[in-house]
Amino acid sequence: MSLLKINDMTHRFGGLTAVSNLNYELEDGKIYGLIGPNGAGKTTVFNLVSGFYNPSMGEINYNGEVINGMAPHDVASRQIGRTFQNIRLWEDMTVLENIKMSHHFKLGYNLIDVFFKTKKYQTREKEITEEAMELLEVFKLTDLAHERPSSLPYGIQRRVEIARALSLGPKLLMLDEPAAGLSTADVVELIDYIKWVHETFNITIWMIEHQMQVIMSLCDRIKVIDFGQEIADGVPEEIQNNPEVIKAYLGDGAI
Repeated sequence: MSLLKINDMTHRFGGLTAVSNLNYELEDGKIYGLIGPNGAGKTTVFNLVSGFYNPSMGEINYNGEVINGMAPHDVASRQIGRTFQNIRLWEDMTVLENIKMSHHFKLGYNLIDVFFKTKKYQTREKEITEEAMELLEVFKLTDLAHERPSSLPYGIQRRVEIARALSLGPKLLMLDEPAAGLSTADVVELIDYIKWVHETFNITIWMIEHQMQVIMSLCDRIKVIDFGQEIADGVPEEIQNNPEVIKAYLGDGAI
């Protein structure tokens, strides 16, 4: 059974159709790429799946359950982790606190427990801290646990954001332009890092990325969209040599 299956998904913003009759199927344990020119509708697709928008038409089925219209926190609780094109770490919190915050939907205590510092609160907080530190150790970020993200290099901030998404224990990890803003050296490191994440956590990864080096090095299968519609779907070699893809990226004079 597919982990994620999108059937005839369409989304409109007023009179603008951002995504049109999109079909998509992600199998468990593979790496998928979603690419296209600026404004093609890629991030809108991610926002629809992760609950920030509700599709105008169509169905999103994740792990055998229809998730259309669910709030983002409900989607996340179903083991879908996500990062964003612009890093969204809480700058006034430490790296450790950022990781711990991802557990907010499964804390197991209430405001009264917090106010009175009950045994339930203290026990659960200790468990969450231990879980977060274990994850930071896996990601070799232990030494940075008490640093604030703003003091860290951009590449390290990306790693922290991915670690936070993985603290949800996702079956599907969605990466929105993970290489954005990175130097050439950092991009090479990112490719190795994502390979390591995929192998270590044995999860499905779905990424939007403009850096073709990243997409072609990592993805088992790539879908290309333009103006919200699919124009190609295949393995990296097929995509690289597809005339419609070349035209979409480089214009009519490219082929």
